[in-house]
Amino acid sequence: MQDETCKVLEHLDIGAGYRYLVVAAPQMAAAMEPGQFVHVRVPSLEASAVRRPFSVFNAEDGRVTVLYKAVGRGTRALNAVAVGDELKIMGPLGHGFPKKCKGTALLVGGGFGVAPLYFLARRLAALETPPKMILFVGGRTQADLLALDRFATIPGVDVRTATNDGSAGVKGLVTVPLDDELARLKAAGAPFELFACGPDPMLKAVAQRALDAKAPGWISMDRHMICGVGACYACVQKTVRGYSRCCIEGPVFRAEDLVFD
Repeated sequence: MQDETCKVLEHLDIGAGYRYLVVAAPQMAAAMEPGQFVHVRVPSLEASAVRRPFSVFNAEDGRVTVLYKAVGRGTRALNAVAVGDELKIMGPLGHGFPKKCKGTALLVGGGFGVAPLYFLARRLAALETPPKMILFVGGRTQADLLALDRFATIPGVDVRTATNDGSAGVKGLVTVPLDDELARLKAAGAPFELFACGPDPMLKAVAQRALDAKAPGWISMDRHMICGVGACYACVQKTVRGYSRCCIEGPVFRAEDLVFD
């Protein structure tokens, strides 16, 4: 884990309140694995304010990128950060996704839950024998289907979309196109693994599908984190072993280990 003072290299508004924040963080980028997160001290907040956690969208060439949306006081303050400013960032934190996949990799993201899946897809594509990858992205509207242009640059990623209002892709939940592909893979007897990040109802649905299929499922749980290092127990998730800290034992858990209320 590093605690670096990082210069802001890019801060891009991509619409609907979403932004890419790119910082120079050589040591952190070299150590980062898909599914891990960083803790950012946001300038202009009072000194007693806690850092904000962000999934890592990408980490390479000494640069760390996060994808975020302005939804609260901290992220609204982060919007004001400009290129050339410096941020105190701690990371990499948490337990990420596995480094390999047996069979087809089914990546399922909702909203900015696609962030760690982009990093994962890039790493899987860089393997000596990359797996087939299918990305399922869901959102309320077309504006919530994020980073599709970035995913399009990764060789071998088949992208399928769904929106609640039908403005893009299949009308309905992201599990609609996912179920179609699961049926095809099961009929063919083809192995697959599920990787998911997004809202809890989606994660519960994906985890259940992994269990039903007796397939590996890797679920990234989004919880409010305060300390980021396991001391405060604010980000606990119920598991078969009791309550686990998402910042230490997670945020990525095996589907069979999770207990959803």
